[in-house]
Amino acid sequence: MLVAADKFKGSLTAVEVAERVTAGLRRVLPDLEVEALPVADGGDGTVAAAVAAGFERREVRVAGPLGDEVTAAFALRDGTAVVEMAEASGLQRLPAGVFAPLTASTYGSGELLRAALDAGARTIVFGVGGSATTDGGAGMLSALGARFLDAAGEPVPPGGGGLAELATADLSGLHPRLAEIELVLASDVDNPLTGPKGAPAVYGPQKGASPEDVAALDAALAHFAKVLQGPAGAKAADHAASPGAGAAGGIGYGALLLGARFRPGIEVMLDVLGFAPALERADLVVTGEGSLDEQTLHGKAPAGVAAAARAADKDVVAVCGRLALPPQTLGRAGFRRAYPLTDAEPDVAKCIAEAGPILERVAERIARDFLT
Repeated sequence: MLVAADKFKGSLTAVEVAERVTAGLRRVLPDLEVEALPVADGGDGTVAAAVAAGFERREVRVAGPLGDEVTAAFALRDGTAVVEMAEASGLQRLPAGVFAPLTASTYGSGELLRAALDAGARTIVFGVGGSATTDGGAGMLSALGARFLDAAGEPVPPGGGGLAELATADLSGLHPRLAEIELVLASDVDNPLTGPKGAPAVYGPQKGASPEDVAALDAALAHFAKVLQGPAGAKAADHAASPGAGAAGGIGYGALLLGARFRPGIEVMLDVLGFAPALERADLVVTGEGSLDEQTLHGKAPAGVAAAARAADKDVVAVCGRLALPPQTLGRAGFRRAYPLTDAEPDVAKCIAEAGPILERVAERIARDFLT
């Protein structure tokens, strides 16, 4: 039995989901062998999933999205580092109710990457998602040694808004080890940098951007990519149009400029976490996340787990807080069945507040339905 679920955002971490499912299963079958492998798709919770899989947690003080110092973590094992941009530059790093769409910076994410480089990482999996920022990765690149100057030769202000003042870019001072490592951009977002499907238009409003802010950010990021054609050549424009460039407020673009290879986040993380051998040992897989909906089918962790399990001819069931997919759609995605908490407790507020005990009851049902 393998439990490979993502977090229930706002209620349970991926580790807690695995613990609660295991407890419920064993209430019905006390001697059941259960292997827990918490998963993530590159967004928030990615470092925690790596640590749960045996990576070493490393903490470092870095700049938060507003420039204040925060403690962020990355994970390291056998020369592979897992770096999660949300640890430094995520929405959770902003004070409650505060947004800074024009000025939030990814500088701290660059500091996290630098720490992983300095720790000797030969491969860096850079999970991006949940960002507070829309700066095209300019802050990250600055922390790694790039310089972005205005017409007076002064550094441009932090954030995407400041890029409107960019006159010259210098990439010659980038960290020397960047040329020696493999950098993997792990994301479930394939948007380009700018335009109707770009980072500002699609994700800016989630970060507090008004329609005027979205227009300003889109123009600033387009200008950023144009100025970068000086030091980076034609690839600056090519990368801006590439899938993944718009991930996490355009930090994907900055990563592509560094030579990153774009891969769907859940695919990368399943490789890194050792999912394939764990799947071989399992007869049944339990996966899930807080809301099983249309978004799940577009690169989220449960869909990736289900696809891999189906390819290995293993049954998969899902647990979730809320279910918004019909049985036919679930079947096509590889799920035998889904078990929402709302089936056990119709009160949604109670499901969120008491997710753990309710999830244990749901797991008891899974044990009776599939294992007895």
